[in-house]
Amino acid sequence: MHNAHCYCEAFSLTAGMSAGIRDFRVFVLRRAGREMRATGRLQTLPGGARSSLGARVDALLADCEPDDPALVVGALPFSADEPEVLYQPAHVAHGPFEPATTGTLTPPSIAQERPSASAYADMVRAALASIATPGAGELRKVVLARQIVLQLAQGFDPLALLDALSTDPQIAAYCLELDADPAGQQHLFMGATPELLVSRKGDSVFSEPLAGSIPRGRDPQQDEERAAALLASEKDRREHRITVEYILDLLAPHCAQLDTPGGMGLRSTASMWHLGTKIEGRLRTGDGPSALELAALLHPTPAVGGYPLDKALATIQRLEPQSRGLYAGTIGHVDRNGDGEWYVAIRCAQIEGNRMTLHAGAGIVEGSIPEEEVRETAAKFRAMLRAVGIADTPFHKASVHA
Repeated sequence: MHNAHCYCEAFSLTAGMSAGIRDFRVFVLRRAGREMRATGRLQTLPGGARSSLGARVDALLADCEPDDPALVVGALPFSADEPEVLYQPAHVAHGPFEPATTGTLTPPSIAQERPSASAYADMVRAALASIATPGAGELRKVVLARQIVLQLAQGFDPLALLDALSTDPQIAAYCLELDADPAGQQHLFMGATPELLVSRKGDSVFSEPLAGSIPRGRDPQQDEERAAALLASEKDRREHRITVEYILDLLAPHCAQLDTPGGMGLRSTASMWHLGTKIEGRLRTGDGPSALELAALLHPTPAVGGYPLDKALATIQRLEPQSRGLYAGTIGHVDRNGDGEWYVAIRCAQIEGNRMTLHAGAGIVEGSIPEEEVRETAAKFRAMLRAVGIADTPFHKASVHA
């Protein structure tokens, strides 16, 4: 495994780092010809309620030295009950840059799926039963996730994985170095997300939720047919509307203008078709909420949690066998002016020593078919599996018997 010094050498960001750096950290966010690379950690954001994020960031950066980056980077976990990973980096550079490494990836081996395809289908059936149960504030949607655990080969290079993930121009690739485990092994959170939760620049606010998905086709004709089927699917359109309306309702009190130019349309990645809607807004006069405060306001959206949120979260806790951690959280950065961008942390993996855990989920609504939801999660795994060098296998095609 590459350690902090290898990252430092590859990124060539050591020059000018002050002696005040307490430890080495790496944060990378790469999207559409732009890239932020941050190294080092000057200060960790003290913990607290999500509602206090803005005040805590302001306090952290209030006494920022002139030569230090006046921003905070990191991630919020899926659950508000788990600790944030937010800090002020020591050095920041903006690209594009040359590829981070010239290394190649030795494909890992698949060790385990959690839960199995058949057990996941049973989870979907249980969720559908809850959705079908009448009552006040009834559950309309829940997102259920599963994992694949990989055993990494000796000398696995995370920077080569980051470069492999960055080949799809429709995604944002990210890498966040976390505290090492008790044995001192490297701990990383990496992924390639197609979904922008929210960005802010001045008084302009932008979001592009994705909800409603179908795997890409094997050939151009099938691909076109699948895209058309997704666009015509009432089940998927209903799922998408839930997320868009949720975001609009939460942004509206903070915006003087709010619009969805172009309405709902198709968005594509290398492995999936999605329904997407661009949301544009202008904040009301005054300072307004920062990009991080807006992210905390919106997170988790129905695209990764469900709706109503309280019932969806209770269903996730009841049915999912593992904690999500940073999966389906939000990752990004915010500066002293409140500007920044935060992405939905999906299509991701957590690397701990020689083990990599992949995460993928599917939105369950009335009309969902368990076997199709299994196939959707398999398709979402595919981008990460291909990036690490694992070709299509019966394992992650995840055939399942009803």
